[in-house]
Amino acid sequence: MDKSPEQILDNKMTQIQNEFNYKIPNIVLCVEPFHKAEFLNKLINSVEKPIIFVDLDLLYTGYVESGMIQKKTNLTLFHPTKENWPDIFTDIISKASKENFLVIIDSFNGVYNMFEDLESAIFINSCIMLLSSLVKDKDSSVIITGMARKKENEGWVLTPGGKKIIKSVKTGVYFLKKGDSGLIIHSVNENSMIYKISKNT
Repeated sequence: MDKSPEQILDNKMTQIQNEFNYKIPNIVLCVEPFHKAEFLNKLINSVEKPIIFVDLDLLYTGYVESGMIQKKTNLTLFHPTKENWPDIFTDIISKASKENFLVIIDSFNGVYNMFEDLESAIFINSCIMLLSSLVKDKDSSVIITGMARKKENEGWVLTPGGKKIIKSVKTGVYFLKKGDSGLIIHSVNENSMIYKISKNT
């Protein structure tokens, strides 16, 4: 009989960060946008190194501008469009290939909304893989969020829209949800460790 996955309390998110350093890029999937924003804020607050936040759905920026979330001094926010993406991407690569950064791309849904056709989506995926390759030598982490659900015989698909998430064997994929005592995140692989972050952290 299979053992139940080990559950680890990780309020300082040290072990979660170690997981994110193991594979690059990492995709964090969830079904509720507010859980995603809460997780990203906790992650950002646990990191001392410089952070690049590519905000494609503007949810996190909205929290910052409303004062509900305090913007950290080590955080740089980017708001790309289809037109300015090449310049922003070049700037991100220039920064993250020279220094240890946490790069957050929020979210895959925003990528697919910005680049409507499949060819453009493949292009943006290639950009993400290029970024991941270039920053790896600096021990940087790349995290991409996505609103998604698991569909039988298809795997994880974005919601809404149903587009399949493009990933490689080098990609770490995690599922985030809200439990009674806080956030829970685990790899989508079977028998993976489950990390819990309590509400009061």
